[in-house]
Amino acid sequence: MKYLHIKSWLCAAALLITLNVSAQDKKLTKDLYIAAGIPDSLKDEANAVVRYSSDELVVKGPGRVTQRHHSIVTVLNEKGDDEAQLVLYYDKKFNSIGSVEMVVYNAAGIQLKKYHKSDMYDRSAADGMSIITDYRLLALEHTIASYPATIEIIYEKNKNSYLDLGDWHIQEPEKSVQYAEYKVSVVPSVGFRFKNKNTGIKPEKIIIDDMENYLWKVQNIKAIKSEEDALSWQVFPKISFAANSFLYGGMPGDISNWQNYGKWQQALNADINSLSPQRVEEIKTMTASIKSDKEKAKFLYEYLQQNTRYVSIQLGIGGLKPFPASFVDQKKYGDCKALANYMYALLKAVNIPSYYAMVRAGTNEEPADPSFPADPFNHIILCVPFKSDTTWLECTSSTQPFGKLGPFTENRNALLITEDGGKLVNTPESTGVDNQFNSEVHLILNADGGAKVKAKILSTGAYRSDYIGLATLKADEQKEYLIRTLNMKQPSVFEYNIGADKEGVKEVTLDLEFDKFCDVTAGNKQFYRPRLFDLWKITLPVLEKRKSDFYFNQPMQKACVTTIELPEGFEVETLPANQSLKFSYGNYEVSYIYNAEKNQVISTTKFNLTNQVIPAAKYIEMQAYMDNIAKAQNKKLVIRRKA
Repeated sequence: MKYLHIKSWLCAAALLITLNVSAQDKKLTKDLYIAAGIPDSLKDEANAVVRYSSDELVVKGPGRVTQRHHSIVTVLNEKGDDEAQLVLYYDKKFNSIGSVEMVVYNAAGIQLKKYHKSDMYDRSAADGMSIITDYRLLALEHTIASYPATIEIIYEKNKNSYLDLGDWHIQEPEKSVQYAEYKVSVVPSVGFRFKNKNTGIKPEKIIIDDMENYLWKVQNIKAIKSEEDALSWQVFPKISFAANSFLYGGMPGDISNWQNYGKWQQALNADINSLSPQRVEEIKTMTASIKSDKEKAKFLYEYLQQNTRYVSIQLGIGGLKPFPASFVDQKKYGDCKALANYMYALLKAVNIPSYYAMVRAGTNEEPADPSFPADPFNHIILCVPFKSDTTWLECTSSTQPFGKLGPFTENRNALLITEDGGKLVNTPESTGVDNQFNSEVHLILNADGGAKVKAKILSTGAYRSDYIGLATLKADEQKEYLIRTLNMKQPSVFEYNIGADKEGVKEVTLDLEFDKFCDVTAGNKQFYRPRLFDLWKITLPVLEKRKSDFYFNQPMQKACVTTIELPEGFEVETLPANQSLKFSYGNYEVSYIYNAEKNQVISTTKFNLTNQVIPAAKYIEMQAYMDNIAKAQNKKLVIRRKA
């Protein structure tokens, strides 16, 4: 991936400036440091209050940017403690940090502590995957002893390379804003642009000394507590900034449209996407007996998975430019850019065209805005356009099935780097069929209320990924995970067995024993939950009105057939009623059959979610539907000793 994860508030803060004079200190009053001066309306739902936040962005030309930041934030409780943390990223070539100050005040506005740049911890910004990186960070953290406390932060940064100009995140969850503003001073020749999201505020604009000056102001914004499973990028206000002309690593470019940005990336990749003539012949020989292009691509993708591994090296412009395909071919490792470029070269060797594709990765992550060309991307995948369909390849995974992306990159915009430049297209959207959890459970009850269980689980898509990851954990961690995610009782004996993994279907089996599987014993009767685990465990709070859409990670299909063998000498007294529940975006069904001859109860349960995004207007319906599922799953099987 190209970017390190940087706290969004580093880009979002602002430096108070008038349109004519940079006079931040003249506008500050003592009241901004005193907690008692916060209006009561700004304390509701707030963990911290931005008393004053200001950012100045000065763009003197392509690749010449200065950022100045000044903020005063009052922390109301321990949930706002991250306001007393400061992390500034820089590198030796493109980004430098000037002066830095952090000052801590008590509730009365009396200074308690002052930190400088020399007090900050300076280290490599290794992300756990990069073995070598130019990125470094300065970090500082103050431990707040009592609340409220006020934190003042001032710093300056300089850049000599950029692709876009970042964002102003005006507000964050559970944080109110008393006053904030953002100023941009820019030379007209770079073609400055901005785009509002979740806000309608407009800037003041004047020309001073041949510089365009923009100023945005906000004040008295009440705190917002995010609704459950709402996405911040769909709720909270921000303004994105970009300049048509940019300079990165000494390479000038134009990002006024997606096509031009793609041309810049194409030029960056031009000399690194081919293999040697000898290696090309070897690849052709490897695939000579394979008839179709799609089968050849599948073979080469699996070859990539079996012979390379993900390792990130971020040096210089390497954050954007892949290592040569020949390097990956020899060293057998690379990051997302290098591995996608290597796959491109493998396909190129057998005359199969493909496209390097830039994407914003992360489950339910904000996609690129088609109307605002910029660089929101943090990951590279590969697009292979066959005659009958288009196949997408995740080149960093050694386990992902051919042609499957998953929640990390599906259902969003990707920028294809084509012969004609950049082309923004949609990645595939998965369906419930792509994310299946199918299980068969054989449950043998004991007369004393214990049980022995054998279960087989077949999973695809996101569930397959979960169970592949589960195989790497220790037995106690596996047991804890399954108890928590499947709402399963605590077993006395636990065996997790890894089965086959073929054609995108992962098999695991569980061998379990329970000293007590019975919920309640009353005289000659025993009450059981008639299943090993629940297919669904989520319930939602009742709301009069939901404001934001509700997001699941993916659509899904789940099913379980459970065969329960009753103890000898027992029979069914009460069988749970069959249920069929429907919702605009899914359904739940469960049925029970008692086979008296075999003394078995067989239950069949199905749960389907057809869409991962549930409109806010459907929340009340969904909440009632999930409550009804919980009630259905809580019904008891009652057995009794025969007379």
